[in-house]
Amino acid sequence: MSKKVAVVAIGGNSLIKDKTHQSVEDQYLAAKETAQHIADMIEEGWDVVIGHGNGPQVGFILRRSEIAAKVEGMHEIPLDVCGADSQGAIGYALQQNLQNEFHKRGIDKSVATVVTQVLVDRDDPAFKNPSKPIGGFMDVSEAQRREKEMGWTVVEDAGRGWRRVVASPMPMKVVELEPVKSLIDAGVVVISVGGGGIPVIEKDGAYIGTAAVIDKDFASSLLAQLIHADLLLISTAVEKVALNFGKPDEKWLDHMTLSEAKKYLAEGAHFAKGSMAPKIQAIIWFLENGGKQALITNPENIGRALKRETGTWIEP
Repeated sequence: MSKKVAVVAIGGNSLIKDKTHQSVEDQYLAAKETAQHIADMIEEGWDVVIGHGNGPQVGFILRRSEIAAKVEGMHEIPLDVCGADSQGAIGYALQQNLQNEFHKRGIDKSVATVVTQVLVDRDDPAFKNPSKPIGGFMDVSEAQRREKEMGWTVVEDAGRGWRRVVASPMPMKVVELEPVKSLIDAGVVVISVGGGGIPVIEKDGAYIGTAAVIDKDFASSLLAQLIHADLLLISTAVEKVALNFGKPDEKWLDHMTLSEAKKYLAEGAHFAKGSMAPKIQAIIWFLENGGKQALITNPENIGRALKRETGTWIEP
């Protein structure tokens, strides 16, 4: 293992700037920006493993699948396969942009995307309480039909219609860990656990894909633990973490200890459930299991943050 290995988790939303920039080409250009910041890290001597989100992208795949099924009678795509599709497409955009950036800078590095399965426990309590909305909106009769025929869990979503919800279980094992480690050892920039990994369960000694969504920050945290990474870097929409975010007494943090992070999280008011809280939880998990340091910042400030000029550092 190289001296400095960083797992960098980037959001699926970070590839979509706004509602008017959602096309494949727009996402490719956003990936190009991210690739420049990662190339900066590599020039500073880091070996990098990239994890990424895929929420919006899987949403698009599902929507296309639903429309094609209605209009053309095409088969619909299962959620685990949507995850695999998105890993391939996002991996392709990142890897090509990185290859081009390396070529431009004269960096002698290869890049590879590993389509990664992540094992979850089929008895994980999350399966009893599915809460992650996916796919398009349905009217009540469509929702009831899918619940009956396909075994979906459906909920009414804030007066906007009915939606399918799936479980968000904790990741337990990265199935392709050994190939990922071999690639890192060979100095390859690896893109892995895309979208949190393709969720699989184990039954009678065999892996089976399951309809679930694994949090990409937890999957990146697990991977960082398993490869003994020196840094877990979570790239997000804000430059730093704030206490009382968006309130008059908002306070930006340069540094947190593990115990402070746990205290602020337990207080409940500081980190939003769907956005910052899981990132802080993923970092706590990493540091509690031997991780040395973690960093939260936005993509354009990665270089400055690594020099400790900005970002929020969390250390034991």
